[in-house]
Amino acid sequence: MLGIIHDLLLLMMIVLSAAVVEEKNLVNAVVEYILLGLAFAIVLFQLGAPDVALSAIAVGAVVVGLFLFTIGEVRKWELERG
Repeated sequence: MLGIIHDLLLLMMIVLSAAVVEEKNLVNAVVEYILLGLAFAIVLFQLGAPDVALSAIAVGAVVVGLFLFTIGEVRKWELERG
């Protein structure tokens, strides 16, 4: 049973990776990236590397914060610029 879940998570990671790259809306791309990072962390836990999974979660949280901050700043700049 765990092997099927593992395979489904790996397939989901492939699909989400393609979705992140092809997404036109940046906020939706960040949400898809969050789901990708969550799937990645679950796979790492399944493989017996909880320390690496927790590191991936921590780094992913910082990256998502930077992405959202940057998207907000660019939108503000575009509104000021006209």
